[in-house]
Amino acid sequence: MKYLQIRFLLFTFQLLSIIGIIQGAHGRKTTTVWLDDLNIKKFSEGIPSVSAKTNGGGDSIRIGGVCFKRGVGVNSLSVIALFPDGNASDFKAFVGADDKADANSNFSFFVIGDQKILFESGRMKAGDAPKKVDVKLRGIKRLGLLVKVSGEDRTKAYSDWADAKFEMVDDHLPLQIPNTDEKYILTPAPLKSPKINSSKIFGATPGNPFLYTISTTGNRPMEFSVTNLPQGLIINSKTGTITGKIDRKGVYLVNLKAKNEFGYATKELKIVIGDTISLTPPIGWNGWNSWAREIDREKVIASADAMVKMGLRDHGWTYINIDDAWQGQRGGRYHAIQPNAKFPDFKAMLDYIHSLGLKVGVYSTPWISSYAGFVGGSSDFEKGEYPDSIKINKRAYRHIGKFRFEQNDALQMASWGVDYLKYDWRIDLNSAERMSVALKNSGRDILYSLSNSAPFELAKDWRRIANAWRTGPDIRDSWTSLYISAFTIDKWMPFGGPGHWNDPDMLIVGNVTTGTDLHPTRLTPDEQYSHVSIFCLLAAPLIIGCPIEQLDPFTLNLLTNDEIIEVNQDPLGKPARMMADEKGVQIWVKPLEDGSYGVGIFNTADFGKTPQSYFRWGNEQSRQFIFDFAKSGLMGKYKIRDLWRQRDLGEFSGSIKTEINHHGVVMLRLFPKN
Repeated sequence: MKYLQIRFLLFTFQLLSIIGIIQGAHGRKTTTVWLDDLNIKKFSEGIPSVSAKTNGGGDSIRIGGVCFKRGVGVNSLSVIALFPDGNASDFKAFVGADDKADANSNFSFFVIGDQKILFESGRMKAGDAPKKVDVKLRGIKRLGLLVKVSGEDRTKAYSDWADAKFEMVDDHLPLQIPNTDEKYILTPAPLKSPKINSSKIFGATPGNPFLYTISTTGNRPMEFSVTNLPQGLIINSKTGTITGKIDRKGVYLVNLKAKNEFGYATKELKIVIGDTISLTPPIGWNGWNSWAREIDREKVIASADAMVKMGLRDHGWTYINIDDAWQGQRGGRYHAIQPNAKFPDFKAMLDYIHSLGLKVGVYSTPWISSYAGFVGGSSDFEKGEYPDSIKINKRAYRHIGKFRFEQNDALQMASWGVDYLKYDWRIDLNSAERMSVALKNSGRDILYSLSNSAPFELAKDWRRIANAWRTGPDIRDSWTSLYISAFTIDKWMPFGGPGHWNDPDMLIVGNVTTGTDLHPTRLTPDEQYSHVSIFCLLAAPLIIGCPIEQLDPFTLNLLTNDEIIEVNQDPLGKPARMMADEKGVQIWVKPLEDGSYGVGIFNTADFGKTPQSYFRWGNEQSRQFIFDFAKSGLMGKYKIRDLWRQRDLGEFSGSIKTEINHHGVVMLRLFPKN
């Protein structure tokens, strides 16, 4: 009996040991983590924002008549990238088109783990019953939640990940996809001798104030001079700023000169006095993606000082633009929007920025309330009052009021010395044209930029009345957002040109915010090179969206390559067109004034053609590519220069072989050899 008892105890111990081993390998303690408890905006790589516990429009989550208290609502194409790093066991959810979705939109849901499709919903539309998701994630490192949409109504393409939750091992949480690729620097440092980098052409209106800075790299002190300077203009020989005004229309050719102890540089400038300003795309900074509603006078001045200290001004960067949240109540000489308490002595601030050779922009809207809940350009009150009740319920006042104040505000901006207006709302032609007329009659050249998502069918009108217009919604720091914002707008290219620019939104490099926190851009270094390259080829406005004083050496190098910027600022002003899309490589070609061509060869890796292509899996490879000139309409022999490395590659006939990193670019300039 005792022997049997011992055998039984031994068997029991062995069994418990086996169970323990199994639990240790597969059955460790798990914790439920709800998708809507994560800071979901950090994981979203689509353009429209995502919403926790509501649908994409801010309402309750309903799928096929079923109401869910938990979940994440998305709008249009949605890409949510997570890094469970092998610490998740399960993912469960219900998916479907939200009941408030546009009836013409169809949705397809995918769950993808380590490049394998774990769940696919098939097509779903509003009214369909929710579909259950229940997938095993053991060992999965990277996870993608994808919603693809067919249908044109981007604003109401609502769909939901309802009751979405993970079972995570122990106390682990899903993390963001790592972005640890090397920040490799390609562009050599500027020489000690002078090099003039400002644009070759500049437009102004007769009789209006004139400000042009000879942006020059090289050791200081430096002395500037100009020959053939028209009557009415003067140059500050120490700073290189040209000011004054010219009363008569005409084209004036002048020669700029910069000199220091290491040598001198010269450059011809064409001054065009006429009806068109912004003859090259605007290039500068905007505060929204840096500070959002926290912008104030000190941050603006610090940004202007950093523009000078970091050397950006010497490479042609010009504008310091204050976005939403500067506006206070109406008043003053013109009964116009006045600055709020965060911006004391507004005029003195602008004067200081102008003294640095820079220009200043502000933000406004024709709505009663701005997006951030500040005073707009219209009101339901005759005197334009803006009570606190409006700010509390700002969404209800995103419309045009009964009383409008475009002329008041334009005159006030001109009086302060504003050089740039970002006019932001769901663009309608009547409001856009009213402000256009007011600015032209203000007595100052104020660059007029429309934001956001200008309707394409009115492209001819935007070209007629504005200097720039947003071709899409707000950009975010992801490859998905960049690709949609910049690589899919070829249809807009015929409408861009001197004085009138297609605007894909701000540059998403450096430290940026998606509305929750300031963080390093989620673009890889290769994607950042592609980002700056495609914007320059498109002749798009170059507006930095990060705190300038926080620029690291990589980002500063990215923004100070004069040969890349020169492609953007070329006087011909002709945007690039996509000439080929072959095996995951796109070729964009931009004709330049001197007869050469700017060429971008982008490894887009067939982005968007498979569900897996929307995500970064960590095993992406570069690829060899032969650039066939003829396939892009380029015939003959060319001297070719690598613009990022600022290095001549030699003379080539017919083709050139190159290697392109994943989502990277090779940026060339081709000079014809006759």
